Amino acid sequence: MNADLKKNMLIRHHGHYYFVENITERHSGQQRPAVHVTLRDALDGRHISRTADELAPIEEVPCQYRPMQYLYAKADKRIFMDTQTFEEFEFGPNLLGGFEPFLKEGEEMRVLFAGDQPLLLDIPENVILTVADTAAPSHAVGTAANILKEARLENGLEVRVPLFIKTGDQIRINTRTRQYLGKVTAQTH
Repeated sequence: MNADLKKNMLIRHHGHYYFVENITERHSGQQRPAVHVTLRDALDGRHISRTADELAPIEEVPCQYRPMQYLYAKADKRIFMDTQTFEEFEFGPNLLGGFEPFLKEGEEMRVLFAGDQPLLLDIPENVILTVADTAAPSHAVGTAANILKEARLENGLEVRVPLFIKTGDQIRINTRTRQYLGKVTAQTH
């Protein structure tokens, strides 16, 4: 049974979609090993643990990525359009996963669908943003080898950047950690 389960697989269990996050076997004496599976709810991110026997029969869900264009914000939701069918979808905070500051109107990205249900917004790991404002060097913090100052970016996000970064510079930001990765120059763009 555990041969059917794979990490990152999308399954349906009791009417919910789950991603398989971890699979472990536990041995106790001479009994057959118990296969424990950690699942993450595809819609709200909750984690649950089940044994493979509790999940039986395992129903893998076919899924596909579809190109979507971000249109606009509507309260705490974001409106996306399927670029092939022109159908509009409202994505709530659970689906957006905290990536709202990195969305730009008109930008295209991939969205994982199971049938007609959007499950996962595929945000690039790194994005390029423009520095809107930086603190004066006198407000810098850090050790002698790593002195940083606050900077506010075009999307309102505040990050710590090296002293040489100034207003108007383009910098690369990690969307997962929200940390500065480097300055964008003509060669790295």
